[in-house]
Amino acid sequence: MVLGTSSGAGKSLMTAALCRVLRRRGETPLPFKGQNMSNNAWVDQAGGEMAYSQALQSWAAGLEPACAMNPVLLKPQGDSTSEVIHLGQSVGSCRAEHYYRDWFRPGWAAIRQGLSDLKASHPGGRLVLEGAGSPVEVNLQPRDLTNLRLAQYLRANCLLVADIERGGVFAQLVGTLALLRPVERPLIRGLLINRFRGRRELFDEGRRWLEANTGIPVLGVMPWLDELFPPEDSLDLLERRGRKRGAELEIAVLKLPSLSNFSDLDPLEAEPTVQLNWIAPGQELGRPDAVVVPGSKQTLRDLAALRVSGLGEQLSTYASQGGAVLGICGGMQLLGRELLDPQGLEGGAGSSHGGLGLLPLRTVFGEVKALRQCSSPARWPQGSEPALLEGFELHRGATKAIEACETLAENESLGWVSGRIAGTYLHGVFESGPWRRRWLNQLRARKGLPLLSERQPHHSRQREALLDRLADAFEQHVNLEPLLKP
Repeated sequence: MVLGTSSGAGKSLMTAALCRVLRRRGETPLPFKGQNMSNNAWVDQAGGEMAYSQALQSWAAGLEPACAMNPVLLKPQGDSTSEVIHLGQSVGSCRAEHYYRDWFRPGWAAIRQGLSDLKASHPGGRLVLEGAGSPVEVNLQPRDLTNLRLAQYLRANCLLVADIERGGVFAQLVGTLALLRPVERPLIRGLLINRFRGRRELFDEGRRWLEANTGIPVLGVMPWLDELFPPEDSLDLLERRGRKRGAELEIAVLKLPSLSNFSDLDPLEAEPTVQLNWIAPGQELGRPDAVVVPGSKQTLRDLAALRVSGLGEQLSTYASQGGAVLGICGGMQLLGRELLDPQGLEGGAGSSHGGLGLLPLRTVFGEVKALRQCSSPARWPQGSEPALLEGFELHRGATKAIEACETLAENESLGWVSGRIAGTYLHGVFESGPWRRRWLNQLRARKGLPLLSERQPHHSRQREALLDRLADAFEQHVNLEPLLKP
C-alpha cells in the first residue's frame, strides 16, 4: 500500500509507477483504491464509473480498467454533499456529516466485494493499494475505510510518501508515524521522499536522521519530474502555471466551480504549440484563439455562476464576434438554449432554464445516467482522411437539437456544430490525434499559421511513454525490495 502524509503527496503517481515496475518484473499488479473522492472519472467497458486515477494505474499495470479497482467513489456536488458510487453504479447521495453513519457498512461491503471481484478475475495478481489523504486524521481513524483499516485487513506492506516540495518533510513523516496506533506502525516498511529538487546527496544527512529517529528505512528520494503527467487531482492541475516556449495558440478553459473530468484536457496540455489558460468566473476571458467549456458535475449551478460573474456574457460576446467554442458534456449542455429539470435533479422540481444559447439544443435532465464507452467516425471538422473518435459518455440528461444543425460524428447523439461553436458528450474527444490536430489546424489557419501534421497517434501512446519514464525514474531512485518481502 502507498500511503501519503497528506493529500497531493504523490500517492497516485507513485502507485502507478509501482504498478509499471511490477509489470516489468513479470507480475500482475492489481491497482486498488477502496474509496476515492473525485469528479475526475472514467467509465469501464461494463459501464461502471470509477476514478480516473485508478484507470491510469490500470494502464500502468497493463490491464483494462475495471470499477472493482475503485469500489467506492464519492463525487462532490457542493454544499457538503456527494453522490455515492458503489462498484460503478450510483446508489444515492449523502451529506458529509451523515456519511459514516449511513454509508460506512455499505462502503466496507463494496470494498470487500471489489477485492473479491478483482482477485477472482486476476488470480495470482499482487494488490497495489493506494491510500487516501492522510492515514492519521485522528477524528476519522475509527471510521477510515481506505487507509490503515484496509492495510490491516490485507496485512499490506506500506510505503509512506512525503512531498518535500511543500516543506516540513521531517514533521510530515515523524508526525504521521507518531499518530499511528501501536498495531499500525509495524505496517510501515519504508519512507519515500517525493519531488526533491537538486542533487540527492544533499539529502543524505536528512535520510540518516530519519532512519535513526524512526527506525524505518528511507527507500528512495524521487526527483522533481519535469515531464507532464496526467493529474492526480485538481490541485495538481491548477499548479501548472508555466508558460510554454513556442506556444502559438492560446486556448482558454473555463474553470467551472463544479469542474469535472479535467483529464479531457491532458492531450491539449501536451501539445507543444498550445498554451492553456484556466479562466475562473470573475476573471476576464480576453481574446483567446478558442474557448473550451469542460465537464460539469452541476450544470445549472455552473451556468448560474457564469451569469452572475459576467463570464457567460463575455463568452456570448466572444462567440458573436466569431470566436471558436467547444463544450464537453456539461459544458455543451450549458451552451444550449433550454435546460429542463422536471425531477429537480439539478434545481427546483419542474424548473426550466435558458442556456447561453450558443447551440440550438434542449437538454432534459433525468435520473438515468448514461455510462458507456463509445466510438464513432468524426464528421466535423472535415478532413482528407477519416478520424475516429473514442471515449466515453458520463452524464445525466438527454440532449436533442431543436433545429437543423450539423452533427459532430456519425453517431449523431455525440455532438452538434453551429458555425464555429461545437459541443460533444464524448469525454476523451481530444485523445484522437488526427481529430485534435484537425481542430487545432482550423484555429491555426485562421491565424495564418502553418498547418500541423494530422498523422498523430492516439494520446494513449504518449501516456504510455510518460508512464515508462515515470517507472524508469522510480526504478533508478527507489529500492523496492523491503516492500516486496512477505
